[in-house]
Amino acid sequence: IYWIQARLREAASLEKHVLLKKLRDALESLKGRVAGRNKDDVEEAIAMVEALAVQLTQREGELIQEKTEVKKLATFLKQASEDAKKLVDEERAFARAEIENARAAVQRVEEALQEKEQMSRASGKQDLEELMKEVQEARRIKMLHHPSKVMDMEHELRALRVQLAEKSKHSLLLQKELARSKRVKENLSHLYELDGAEVLGSYLRIKPCSDIAPELSKCAIQWYRFSSEGGKKELISGARKSVYAPEPFDVGRILQVEIIYDGQLIMLTTTGAIDPGSLFVRAAAGLGNYVEALVRKHDVEFNVVVTQMNGVDQPSESIHVLHVGKMRMKLCKGNATIAKEYYSGLMQLCGVRGGGNAAAQALFWLAKKEFSVVLAFESERDRNAAIMLARRFAFDCNVSFKWFSKF
Repeated sequence: IYWIQARLREAASLEKHVLLKKLRDALESLKGRVAGRNKDDVEEAIAMVEALAVQLTQREGELIQEKTEVKKLATFLKQASEDAKKLVDEERAFARAEIENARAAVQRVEEALQEKEQMSRASGKQDLEELMKEVQEARRIKMLHHPSKVMDMEHELRALRVQLAEKSKHSLLLQKELARSKRVKENLSHLYELDGAEVLGSYLRIKPCSDIAPELSKCAIQWYRFSSEGGKKELISGARKSVYAPEPFDVGRILQVEIIYDGQLIMLTTTGAIDPGSLFVRAAAGLGNYVEALVRKHDVEFNVVVTQMNGVDQPSESIHVLHVGKMRMKLCKGNATIAKEYYSGLMQLCGVRGGGNAAAQALFWLAKKEFSVVLAFESERDRNAAIMLARRFAFDCNVSFKWFSKF
């Protein structure tokens, strides 16, 4: 096709030259047959034809030169394109080689780590098995030589634990009696006393001790907590009932209740600070470890029963689920969401104030201004863990609940 187009352009060029030559020859023959002014016109026409021929020749030279330059430019662009393609291929090959090297290095590192881990496990397992064998052998030898002595020591240790627990209860009763005697000696009216174990997971109740004691329903009651003897007194908001269940925030603090009747003030104080679990220290440590394990989760679920909603008793005992999350709390029943609120300074969360024997397992939650619930948990541990967990998450969000200081 290109050859045909070139031939056509060449034929057109030759045709122009032929036409100009024929025109000049015709004018030359015409020149010999005319004279005067007409001859001058013919000569002028011949000159014009010659000028056109020269211009045509110049134009063709320019076109040939432009064509040569275009060919050179096309050759240069083709070479540049080939060089660029070659460069891209080289860079791509280099990148692939680098990726393969990186993969091989990662695979070697993974294999080395797996091998090291397997060796560590095998070594640790072997050491543990050898240690267990040594302990078992030591026990066997000890039992062979002193079987009766070991059994006697175990029974004696168990008996001592029981006696220690009984002594602790007896000591608590003696402390209460001592406080009662002290008030009598100081001529103070002994109308009420605090009844109940001063430990987390139990509850304290104001108990009348005299026939002349006014009915508690006619008295104004307020509970307080102290950081230590003589320390600053802190009001426990909402604690205005005759029953109060200590919560995690009260551990290590002394509790006091003020009873006001007809302008007279009666104060009752716990014999000591609230214990995390009396002599059973492992139970308290278990609660702390339990909460620390729950903190690692993004969302913790507790099975609860809604006993009150917005101050109205709820007769239904259907199971609900309380979600305590990193950013918010949520109460659900099946697939339905009853309440869902992010932690804020307006939220209130504490142990229920009052509630009788079930107070140690109940929790009050004011999610927002127009919604509050009282929730009963399956155990005291779940109730205390939910309070500690929610305060921990709220503190992580730079939020302090309205009724409490910083957690």
